[in-house]
Amino acid sequence: MSGVAAIDCGTNSIRLLIADVVALDGDEVQVVDADRRMEIVRLGEHVDETGEFSAQALERTFEALRGYAEAIRAHGIELGPDTVRMVATSATRDARNRQVFVDGVREIIGVEPEVVTGLEEAELSFVGATAELDAAAADGGVDEAFAQPFLVVDIGGGSTEFVLGAGKGAQELVRESLSVDVGCVRMSERHLRSDPPTAEQVAAATADIDVALDEVEKVVPLREAGSVVCVAGTATTVAGIALDLPEYDSERIHHTRVRAVELKRITEELLRSTHAERADIGVMHPGRVDVIGAGALVLSRVLARTGAGHFIASEHDILDGVAWSLLSPSEGGA
Repeated sequence: MSGVAAIDCGTNSIRLLIADVVALDGDEVQVVDADRRMEIVRLGEHVDETGEFSAQALERTFEALRGYAEAIRAHGIELGPDTVRMVATSATRDARNRQVFVDGVREIIGVEPEVVTGLEEAELSFVGATAELDAAAADGGVDEAFAQPFLVVDIGGGSTEFVLGAGKGAQELVRESLSVDVGCVRMSERHLRSDPPTAEQVAAATADIDVALDEVEKVVPLREAGSVVCVAGTATTVAGIALDLPEYDSERIHHTRVRAVELKRITEELLRSTHAERADIGVMHPGRVDVIGAGALVLSRVLARTGAGHFIASEHDILDGVAWSLLSPSEGGA
């Protein structure tokens, strides 16, 4: 196998990772980025209200997929279940007309999307986010910021996944995990409807998030985390703002530590700002302008609940976990 392709279709964005499979010593392999793309398609737009995908959201998603299929073929990867895996998450679990989505995906890329459960999504994100940290620990190159156990937090558009566990070398990879229906799109549509949101709207969103975190803590011991690793666009955008980057730079953002006090400041500023002010932030993707305030609020409440002094932003996430899952155990897969 020379390459694999992973696609993650969430509530807000659809993302592609094309990775080369590189042989290491013995039977070990590594997946190395060849192409990583993201488009905001807002597949889950209004699903919380209507219970189904809109025709416009479906077409935006299918158009992005057509471009991804072309990129995969151009890299010399044949479309098929042995080399391509697509996972679909929160909005797809909720939509009544999800079969229209499944049929359209199959027609475009030749494989069906897997509507993974929240727990499966969490475990894939965990593998993707921690494989590097675990390898670095084995080499003795990790400081206390990457202490185990890892708590991986994946803030999506419709849901947020939590998974606590140890690195790939551990006998038990994942200890506990849970998915809750608190995400940046869902919270924005449900609560933060003004521009900027009112204090009452922010308070309602905060209360909603805190109730969800109460449920998380019944399953996942958040305060036992040695490191809080946050993945996906909310965390990486906040990290880019903390670094005061003039434009998005994934290499600079990857493994940046954002202190709790800095996260609180950024969250408050985002919730006070207008659409135009948020759009003017250098690292801001246009598709995140409307939902970044809600995402930052979720992230801030999560970090406060863990008691950690900072979080680590990771550019590697569920996409990397999906890519690893395409490799058989003999090839070093997760």
